[in-house]
Amino acid sequence: MTDNNAIGIQYLQEGKYEEALAAFSKEIEVNPDNAVAYVNFGNVLSAVGELEKAIKFYERALEKESEMGTAHYGLGNVYYQLEKWNEAKDQFEMAMKKGVSDSDTFFMLGMTLLQFDQPKLALPFFQRAVELKPEDAEARFQYGLCLADQGLIKEATAAFEQVVEADELHADAYYNLGVAYAFQENREKALENLDKALDIQADHMLASHAKKILTEN
Repeated sequence: MTDNNAIGIQYLQEGKYEEALAAFSKEIEVNPDNAVAYVNFGNVLSAVGELEKAIKFYERALEKESEMGTAHYGLGNVYYQLEKWNEAKDQFEMAMKKGVSDSDTFFMLGMTLLQFDQPKLALPFFQRAVELKPEDAEARFQYGLCLADQGLIKEATAAFEQVVEADELHADAYYNLGVAYAFQENREKALENLDKALDIQADHMLASHAKKILTEN
């Protein structure tokens, strides 16, 4: 028996969106009550930017299976892309309630809370995302920014150090490291990291400005 869902997921991972849609369409045709197929179809539509259509498929999935956390996560992602922050927050929270508690969900809820200018509330979500997926440099970077915002400079410095260790071309992490070391009055380390940021991105305005301030004083 052909597993259209598995075939579709394989195509989706390979970026073959038309083939993925065809496979999920077949699955919906054969098993119209399979909520997973609707979520997968929505995921493909979301990946190609058909956001409004994606919403309909996630909602259909929830009609078939109201407890489907992955449908709520998919909706959260779409609403986030549409900059509908309240809806995104509600959907990510609902996804967690329905058991989708992986690092991506914590990360996206943290990112959504930042849109409300609430880094203090976002902090534990980024912390959990990093705990669940230590290699996620972007989650760790956002965690570092939230720590810095709370005045936890040493902890933020450690987080940024880990980011540049994982991603040597993360200009923003080097910039923030530079600022963190400047706060700790380590001028040499501050300049070293600001220079690295500028090496990676010559037009990094913030790094350029920070370096100017440090070299003029």
